[in-house]
Amino acid sequence: MKPQICLVPKLDGLGGMVSFQAKFIQGLKEQNISYTFDISDNNNTAVLVIGGTRHIWQLWRSKSRGVRIVQRLNGMNWLHKVEKTPLPAAFKAELNNQILAFIRRFLATHIIYQSAFSRDWWHREFKEISTPERVVYNGVDLSQYTPQGSGERPDDHFRLLLVEGHLHPGNSRGLETAVRLAQNLKHRHGVNVEMVVVGDVEDALKAHVYSMAPDLWITWRGIVPRDIIPSLDRTAHVLFSADLNAACPNSVIEAMACGLPIVAYDTGALKELVQGGAGEVVPYGANHWRLESPDIAPLANACIKIMHNNTPYRQAARKRAEAAFGLDTMVESYLEVLVP
Repeated sequence: MKPQICLVPKLDGLGGMVSFQAKFIQGLKEQNISYTFDISDNNNTAVLVIGGTRHIWQLWRSKSRGVRIVQRLNGMNWLHKVEKTPLPAAFKAELNNQILAFIRRFLATHIIYQSAFSRDWWHREFKEISTPERVVYNGVDLSQYTPQGSGERPDDHFRLLLVEGHLHPGNSRGLETAVRLAQNLKHRHGVNVEMVVVGDVEDALKAHVYSMAPDLWITWRGIVPRDIIPSLDRTAHVLFSADLNAACPNSVIEAMACGLPIVAYDTGALKELVQGGAGEVVPYGANHWRLESPDIAPLANACIKIMHNNTPYRQAARKRAEAAFGLDTMVESYLEVLVP
């Protein structure tokens, strides 16, 4: 039977899962493998559940017909457990965790984790299970995300890049840390620094940022098309990965593919991703699981180190991407599970 892969749920908008689905579809098209979003299609030979879905009954029916159910897992919702969260939002966050866990334990025939960090987190919170599992990092088109192409770094100042999805006052922590980092570079190290923010940032949050640092040079790029990201990566000296406990952030592997070094705290999967001189991952300096304030000084020192040795870091970043994060490698690894 000719393989046909069903992707659920169908995703649009911004975010890591949307980016993954688009890249995976690109890989399927290149290999001439059929795909659909219709979970009830009897021609499906496998279902790739990107996180979770509410279509539990349809998943069970597919599994009962012998269709492979492969669940792709990153991390899980956790902020609602450590910070004040409106009851409806906290309930929704925990419900989504339980849906993921139910699919993982009772419906998935195979599980793919985005990183060893993600795997270990699920093992710790919801116990190890006997379902076959493996770790597959996200991938990127190395011919599109490349150091060659448009986009030049400035010679007269240091450009710090932050790439996020949606930012609002309720999830501003990473942006606030980036502001504190830029302020440290400017006032303690005398660096002429520009902070470039890519993503949807609410006006209220912008006002809050300017109240924190009225003299900081900030360029708000807003939402940009995905094909613009490589040129933006090439114009910066370093990418700050702001997410706490990220499973495998696409912005990081895209940046490395473009030769852009990474600076980040040692949370989530960052230390296993950023290796071989591709950047600097520094201690958080506090309990990030409790959202305590980080130590900015090591982060700033790492930026200074990268600034003074930018070319070797850029070469190492590209080399790391070529070794671990190619789109073809990712797609092949998924197909080994989906189409055995």
